[in-house]
Amino acid sequence: MKIKFIGATHEVTGSKHLITTDSGKKILLDCGMYQGKGKETDSSNRSLGFSPRDIDYVILSHAHIDHSGLIPFIYTLGFEGSVICTDATRNLCSLMLPDSGFIQEHDIKWYNRKLAKKGLPPVKPIYTHDDAVESMKLFVAVAYDRVFQIDENISVKFTNSGHMLGSAIVNLSIFEKGKVTNIAYTGDVGRPSNRILKPPQAFPQADILITESTYGDRIHDPHHESEDALLDIVKNTCVNKGGKLIIPSFSVGRTQEIVHSLNNWFNEGRLPRVPIYVDSPLSVNVTEVFRMHPECYNKDVHKVMQTDPDPFGFESLHYIKLVNHSKQLNKLKKPCVIISASGMAEAGRVKHHIANNIDDPKNTILIVGYCAPTTLGARLQQGDAKISIFGQEHYINADIKRLESFSGHGDYVEMADYLLSCQDPKQIQKTFIVHGDLKPAEHYKSYLHDKGFRNIEIPERDYEVEI
Repeated sequence: MKIKFIGATHEVTGSKHLITTDSGKKILLDCGMYQGKGKETDSSNRSLGFSPRDIDYVILSHAHIDHSGLIPFIYTLGFEGSVICTDATRNLCSLMLPDSGFIQEHDIKWYNRKLAKKGLPPVKPIYTHDDAVESMKLFVAVAYDRVFQIDENISVKFTNSGHMLGSAIVNLSIFEKGKVTNIAYTGDVGRPSNRILKPPQAFPQADILITESTYGDRIHDPHHESEDALLDIVKNTCVNKGGKLIIPSFSVGRTQEIVHSLNNWFNEGRLPRVPIYVDSPLSVNVTEVFRMHPECYNKDVHKVMQTDPDPFGFESLHYIKLVNHSKQLNKLKKPCVIISASGMAEAGRVKHHIANNIDDPKNTILIVGYCAPTTLGARLQQGDAKISIFGQEHYINADIKRLESFSGHGDYVEMADYLLSCQDPKQIQKTFIVHGDLKPAEHYKSYLHDKGFRNIEIPERDYEVEI
């Protein structure tokens, strides 16, 4: 059997890992989109490194676009196999993938107008909203902790990874040459103290481990410290300075965590009485999916729900769907908090909110998670005096803040402790570190080695290994 590491190698986005069995079955672990800007990112997304028609199964760890975002694309190119995932992941993908297609159609119209001015022919989006809707018929949902027999020699079991609603460790068992090889693919690993979700659960002993390393060289602040910092930023921006707080946030997970914290402060009487806007149709719809899956909530959330049945709603919170209502927020002169997608600020309504508010020193832009190097979210943190948004230069007068511990990824100590809680390193034949820039990946490799892991590799793009 062979494993080919196609994406999220020496970088965070674009997760794709192809397993080819000795019998010729091809199993793709995730089918994620590279995120960023420019021709290089577009080219990477269109250059798959495999033939979609040859893929028998996609096993999807979770719904984030950097793990699921190219499923509609391979569908348009002839993939007819099953996409196997948890029920919550399927529900989220039914919202997120069409939204991704819509954004691509919108962005390509703007890009084609620029091409037309240069006398160049138009280009097509990678896929459309309708392509994504069509691709959902391939999805097969499997409950956590259930062994699902894919065929006579291959089975999969999903273990809750605590990263986002529906996220899972993929435990793949393949029978070949008279023996079973157990491959564990972590997808993304959450923190042990998620504000909403259960912590990562123990998964079966692996022979081959493929693990993420997003924060392979960082230690997060405790949750309570970041929550105190967020409340301080709300008070300083909206009360002391009378400004707007703009929070670019992923529609799935991050937005719900922030809203849940705000909801708790509201119940405790600690939240300033300023309007809070969640300005993202996708975030609104995703929050409804969260309400559908209380089985994923941790004990603390269930305790809150005994006196507050809706942990994602309170008096001063407003969910915005319509475009004209979103545009009205730009005319709003009074203090407020605007939470809007996307988390890396590279697309979606938040890009407009940043452009319209970045020049006012009363305002704050708060980054609450990882941003790929070429994205607007990353560029905002470089300390430059000016920045280009939608092709126009803007002075950065607003305060730029960052809170990492709202991340859905564990830091390197949390991830290693989690692995050691359920895995015997001596029984793992090979460990492959993916989903991390090279520096954090190397640091995490060294740390795991110190903890007893051996035969650790950080694969380059398109590296193929026989196991």
